[in-house]
Amino acid sequence: MTLALDAAYFAGLGRGVGAILLYALVGALLMLIGFWAIDITTPGKLVQLVREGKPGAVVVTSAGMVSMAFIVVVAIFTASGLLTEGLLASLVFGLVGIIAQVAAVRLLEWVSGIKIGPVLAAEELNAEAWVVAATHIALGLIIAVAII
Repeated sequence: MTLALDAAYFAGLGRGVGAILLYALVGALLMLIGFWAIDITTPGKLVQLVREGKPGAVVVTSAGMVSMAFIVVVAIFTASGLLTEGLLASLVFGLVGIIAQVAAVRLLEWVSGIKIGPVLAAEELNAEAWVVAATHIALGLIIAVAII
């Protein structure tokens, strides 16, 4: 018995691998932009607070990154058309989703009266950190579904 592969098999395989790598690059870029967006819209240097092990900063940042991942995954999943069109749609919908996410979280913090700076810098994890974290995840899901 001879195992033979169609000549087009490897070309299709190569295109698929290339698409995976390009979407991974777009996804990583969007995640970096999402982290940056969270960082610049919160008081203090978020990355430094996380490195110092401030529990509120770690919980809120982690939830923010998970929420950004929801948005990025759905933006990529719903992208259709040719590879270039799909990558562009993923990038645009991802960016709009990240902007909406950050704005909505900051608005809810303002409406609820949560002072995010002290929450992030606190030595102890407090209830407000969990509220902000849950807000990140909930809004990330809402925005991700809105992309669909």
